[in-house]
Amino acid sequence: MYKQRVTQTLTVLAAAGLLAACGSESGSGDGGSDKAGPGNSGSGKGGSDSSLTGVRWNVDSLTVDGKKKAAPDGAYVKFGGKGTAAGNFGCNGYGAKASVKGDTVHFEPGPHTEIACDALDFEKSLARAMDGKLKAQVDDENLTLTTAGGDRIALSAEAGAPLKGTEWTVTSVGTGSTSTSLPKALDDKIKLTFTMDGKVRGNLGCNDVTANAAAADGKITLGAPRATRKMCPGDVMPTERALLKLFGGKASYKLDHRTLTLTAPDGKTMAKAQAPTA
Repeated sequence: MYKQRVTQTLTVLAAAGLLAACGSESGSGDGGSDKAGPGNSGSGKGGSDSSLTGVRWNVDSLTVDGKKKAAPDGAYVKFGGKGTAAGNFGCNGYGAKASVKGDTVHFEPGPHTEIACDALDFEKSLARAMDGKLKAQVDDENLTLTTAGGDRIALSAEAGAPLKGTEWTVTSVGTGSTSTSLPKALDDKIKLTFTMDGKVRGNLGCNDVTANAAAADGKITLGAPRATRKMCPGDVMPTERALLKLFGGKASYKLDHRTLTLTAPDGKTMAKAQAPTA
């Protein structure tokens, strides 16, 4: 059942990052029939914790009793790892326990807001579907969650995930397709933060660095770096020099769940970084 009994203040949920703007049902249902049942959603593969975690999965539609209805804007789910999930039903934010075992996701609903809005009928249906064990099927950038009764939630990975407002810890630097772990002295020390004002700021292991940053279409233009000039230990400087090659041109970037890969404009220098644990 839809857990009406669970109440939390909006302040607590906002602090937990579970609130999003209310959507509308202006794009609601096509009234069509979608009778695909478990295992009939294509040639994709089952989900796993690594394939689901760290991705914002936007809810596209919900099929109940063979009737498909489009989701309101803003409905999504994000698996944070460590057995948690959070998101938005379309207007109200929610938290949940979410364990992944093989191709099965087990949701245990947690706190949610109780804002009155036009999307409540859809929200109640979605909340009922996301209660219990669902089969997960991942096909490229699409995820299908299917209940035991055959109802389906269709989701898609958020396209062009933005870098603005994210922080990363560099874990390796390499040449070409070969990555090399950082010297032990640099473990958890090299940080890069992409700020909302179009900058990247951080520390290269010893020296601080700042540059302009603009990302689009899988490329990120990093401006000429402005770095401090501290005298650093000998094993640190080669890593700093390699990282500086990422700046001053158009680098490539790839987001794979919680991993960011940056490749220098010359295509030779590559750095990998991890996002903080949610």
